[in-house]
Amino acid sequence: MSIAVQTAPAPSTGPYTSGDEHVRTELSKIDRSMRGAAIFFLISSIFWLMAGTILALIAAIKAHSPDFLGAYEFLTFGRVRSAHLNAMVFGWSNNAIFAVALWIMARLCRNEVRHNGMLYIAGSIWNIAATIGIVGILAGHGTSIEWLEMPKYVTPLLALSYALIGAWGIMAFRFRKGEHVYVSQWFFLAALFWFPWLYTVAQIMIVFIPARGTVQAITNWWFAHNVLGLWFTPMALGAAYYLIPKVLGKPIHSYYLSVLAFWSLALFYNWAGVHHLIGGPIPVWLISAGIVASVMMVIPVVVTAINHHMTVVGSFGAVWRSPTLRFVVFGAMSYTLTSLIGSAMALRSVNEVTHFTHFTVGHAHHGVYAFFTMIMFGAIYFMMPRLLQREWPSATLIHLHFWFCAVGIGIMVVGLHVGGWIQGMMMNDPDIAFIDTVRATVPWLQSRSVSGLFLTLGHIAFAINVFWMLLPANRKVEGPTLLERRKEAEA
Repeated sequence: MSIAVQTAPAPSTGPYTSGDEHVRTELSKIDRSMRGAAIFFLISSIFWLMAGTILALIAAIKAHSPDFLGAYEFLTFGRVRSAHLNAMVFGWSNNAIFAVALWIMARLCRNEVRHNGMLYIAGSIWNIAATIGIVGILAGHGTSIEWLEMPKYVTPLLALSYALIGAWGIMAFRFRKGEHVYVSQWFFLAALFWFPWLYTVAQIMIVFIPARGTVQAITNWWFAHNVLGLWFTPMALGAAYYLIPKVLGKPIHSYYLSVLAFWSLALFYNWAGVHHLIGGPIPVWLISAGIVASVMMVIPVVVTAINHHMTVVGSFGAVWRSPTLRFVVFGAMSYTLTSLIGSAMALRSVNEVTHFTHFTVGHAHHGVYAFFTMIMFGAIYFMMPRLLQREWPSATLIHLHFWFCAVGIGIMVVGLHVGGWIQGMMMNDPDIAFIDTVRATVPWLQSRSVSGLFLTLGHIAFAINVFWMLLPANRKVEGPTLLERRKEAEA
């Protein structure tokens, strides 16, 4: 089997950047076959995005104003924050992944989609399970284990749903046309295998057959960190590696660098999460391994940044004109910045300041939102016109969506990083009373609420545009899609 990342196809014939009429017709047929399932997951993701946004805004306000909605037991900070996290992770993020990654996978496999019923069944089970889990958290049935807060009676449903989705992805790859395997497929397929491994091990060792002592903490951080690094990250990078050359109409700068980025990510990220337990009662060698792996993550991050940047060189104007690239490039740049900050946080001298502070919370939002979510937004802006053969109804809403979200996440990341660093410095000073440290964080937590308002407005603009586009009255696309050049349309 020849591997396209080693011997790249000619720009005129590869599905990344094809100008061939036959290939474009073939992709159009694939889009039609995938339309129903992709739209189902997309609509589900938007409902969860709005639900998670409301819960996030409540949690942000309660962080500095604890009496807000204090009369309602199910809206205590602990429950709301956990419900928000799981709504965004298992609701918005995973539904967006299922829509975007499976659609791109179908296009790269060059086969019309079959067994759509499997995806509908799996998606229905997934969203029913997520709903039961979020309600269970708000009702007080949560596990109190970060990223695994959903009650354990939800786990079998999520496992069954994912098994069906994962099997569909593997079958699509197995019956692909041609022998080439493109870099996006590398990331997608690896993530499809990594996620069930992570989720199963964590559920068994923490929830169903709990390990003893600090092994639970090690497993928890191994799972939580790797959900971002070995599930969200490869899915977002796979989408970016597809969309950047696709929109620009030219191949990725270096397929060899793509291979290096993939394998170094797979090798180092698995160990990196343990650095969050620096100072804990666990073996020093394990902490040291986590620190080394975190620092070595500079390799895939820098390699990816070089590859993306060199691909865009000479086409910076197109980045701004394209709604897709505007979000994707913002996300790709955020991936570089948040990953380098994460490597620095693994150093003991830095960790002793940032640990147990809002700095870590800001870092998490930087990765999950500024990187992953912004790339998913960009992918959806590229995917929807091709699925529906319709124009985006409002360019103004796209601009509002981008700017509200970019400014909102910027305020949040800066506020929590700066406030968290000040908090850590004060906590390490024995002459400063703890209550004074708490008071010093309040303005920075208030900035988080302000950022939440910006993000809420951005999400509303996005949801209105999507549902407006779904209305049958929208005209068919006869020329280039909104704000895209003609060669970006169906290349």
